[in-house]
Amino acid sequence: MGGGGGGGDGEPEFQIAPMIDVLLVLLIFFMSITSAQVLSIDKEIQLPVAEDAKKKEKNVMNEAAINVRWTNGKALILFENSTYENTEPLVEKLRGRKESNAKYRVVIRGDKRLPAIEIQRVMSVVAQAGIDDISFSALNKQ
Repeated sequence: MGGGGGGGDGEPEFQIAPMIDVLLVLLIFFMSITSAQVLSIDKEIQLPVAEDAKKKEKNVMNEAAINVRWTNGKALILFENSTYENTEPLVEKLRGRKESNAKYRVVIRGDKRLPAIEIQRVMSVVAQAGIDDISFSALNKQ
């Protein structure tokens, strides 16, 4: 005469509704943490190929992507849906992030057509913000 539903023969009945609720909550959680990272990827950037590239770590909460696009012979720096021709506001924004999160890191997604001096300029911006953990995004095969 226990609870838990079921028939009168003592066999427990499997409750599917709570299982669906849990799965929907997990689905919404994973969609929400993934969408922010996907939005920060610029599809127009052609990443360089590095055969020895290591796979990306899964810790996306402490990291930001700076996209550097090569367009019409000019480098465009994009961060969180904003373009920065003057890098001083970007330095201040990154500095604020670093101050609020000591483990904050930056991934530079530079176009393979970029001159090295442009990547060096973006690295300098990140360094001015006090961030010393910098990674580069690349493909490991064509």
